[in-house]
Parts: sequence; structure tokens; C-alpha cells
Amino acid sequence: MNLTAADRIAKAVLYEGYMLYPYRPSAVKNQQRFNFGVVYPQAFSERQKGTDPWTMQSECLVLGSAGSVLEVRVRFLQLVDRSIEERAEGGFRAVKALDVGERSWYSWQEAVEHEVSVVATDLESLSRSPVSWPVQSSSGAETEPIQDKRGEVAGRIVRTQYAINASVQVAAHGVAEQVYKIDVRIGNTSELGVNAANREFALMRALVSTHFVLGVGNGEFVSLLDPPETLRGAAEDCHNQGVFPVLVGEEGQRDTMLASHIILYDFPQIAAESAGDLFDGTEIDEILSLRIMTMTDEEKREMRDSDERARKILERTENLPAEQFMKLHGAVRGLRHVNGEMP
Repeated sequence: MNLTAADRIAKAVLYEGYMLYPYRPSAVKNQQRFNFGVVYPQAFSERQKGTDPWTMQSECLVLGSAGSVLEVRVRFLQLVDRSIEERAEGGFRAVKALDVGERSWYSWQEAVEHEVSVVATDLESLSRSPVSWPVQSSSGAETEPIQDKRGEVAGRIVRTQYAINASVQVAAHGVAEQVYKIDVRIGNTSELGVNAANREFALMRALVSTHFVLGVGNGEFVSLLDPPETLRGAAEDCHNQGVFPVLVGEEGQRDTMLASHIILYDFPQIAAESAGDLFDGTEIDEILSLRIMTMTDEEKREMRDSDERARKILERTENLPAEQFMKLHGAVRGLRHVNGEMP
């Protein structure tokens, strides 16, 4: 599996929508986040009549033989509730924000990364016996004190993570001689109890930015965007729900597929001019960087204090060299002939 290439692209889509400009918890657009690649608990999905899915599926084609080996990795984010509590008489009370000295703390939803690797297996065995694998995380809470300059506890941070119970199934189906259809699907069966209709409650037990990375040894994947004519019908029969698989790696490599919740072309690349992730898929790097530079000191303070990833975006943008900033304006990737003449 070409993990190096897949990781770069997967990291970019993993945090898409994590935090939108102006990168502050108080911004309305950041009050309801993570619209991409969400696999909700089944009970919540059924209450919504399926409009919010509890399953995700990807199908693709592999040219292989009995000795071809498949590996599947499932990656997603899980929300962690970060609440801020101020010290009060007799204990602590929850607040949206807490100022202690020159630093502020904000209630927020952080995210932790998860990855599940399904044991590699040969396609012939997989065609006879599909594989099912658990996807689980346990519940728990951690407390971190907030101290003032005198070292006294002024408040605390409480991070709460809720249990997730899901499973991934991988199957292979022979569709022609030495041609297999790979079927990867995941379902979220996390318990919700009486809160099955509560979206915020369900999101804390959902798989977010979910995607699959598939690798094959002694075989090669078939592009679903540009399949050979002999396999066009089989490619059109592949069903994808919530994700779409594309080839990743150097042009021409066919050992790795990324089934992403963000629709991509085959062999996507991170632009060399990009200085780093900005999370906001509705804008381009130059516009976002310019907007960040116009923020007030108070807005930047909230951005810096609210989230570690947001802080890194701010520091990177403020320290961006002029020559690097100019590169964000655009680049010519190549020229092509038009009617036999160069444009």
C-alpha cells in the first residue's frame, strides 16, 4: 500500500470542515460543525428517516488472482466534549468561557483520530468468507486544572469522550476472470437510549470525516472514473454511499485507493504552494490567509486560545514570508495545444 501518498491526501480531507473561518467557537458557523463523512448511530438515523446515514459503503474493482492480498484501513474522527468550569463556592460551575490572567479558555468540541486496520487477506479467501471487524472506542473523562498566576485553581477543563460501537465488513465478489469487486461498508450501532432524536447527543457517538484506504498486493485497482472499455459496465455497477474511491500515488500507480467523503480525481495532489491545512473547503488559501490577517487582536486571541490547530493556522499565516504569500495568488501548471498552436 502506498501509504505515504494516501496519508497526505487523507490528512487533508480528514479535517475538512473541522473549524471554519473565522476560526472561533463564538462564530455561528462553528456552532454546528462536521458536515462531511458523518456516520451517525443507527437509532438517530432511523428517527431522521435515513436522511442522516448510519452506514457508509464503497465498491471498487481489482484486477488480481488467488494470490492477491487486500488490506483496508478505516479512519475517522471522534468528537470530544471540552467543557470549561469556573471555580465557585462549593465546587465548580459550567461556563462558555473563562478568563484567567492573559489567557482565555473556551468550551469546544475537540477531535481525536482513530484508525482501524482490517487484517490483510487474499481475494480468493475473501470471496468465500467476508471479514467483519469491530470499530470501537470506550467512554471516559479527563480533568485538567486551570491555575492563575499564584498557582491557585481558578477552574478546570473537563474532556468527555463517549463510547462508539460500529463494525466494518469487507467482501470480494468475482465479476469476471481475475476481476473482483471489493465491497467495504461500515455501520454505526452505538446506543443512544432515550436521546435517539437528539442530534448533538448522536454526533458525540458518530464517526466523523470517515474514509477508507485500500491497498492491494500482487494486483491493481481499476479507475472508476476512467475504466477500460471492457470493464466499464462493471465499474458502473459499483455502488458507493457517502464516499467515492480514487487512485492515489504517482500517476500510473494502481496499488492504493482512497475512498473519500470529499470527491476527488484520480491521483490527487496537494498543491506545492499550500503552506498547510486551513480546513475551510469553501475558500482558497489566498482568500483565507488575507482574511485572517485582517482579524482584530481580540478575534485572534479567541482563535489562538480556543483550539490548538487553529493556533497553528494563525501563527503560520502571521509568519508567512512575502514570497510564499505571492505564490498563493496562482500558478501555471502547464500549457496545451489549441487547434495545433500554443495558446
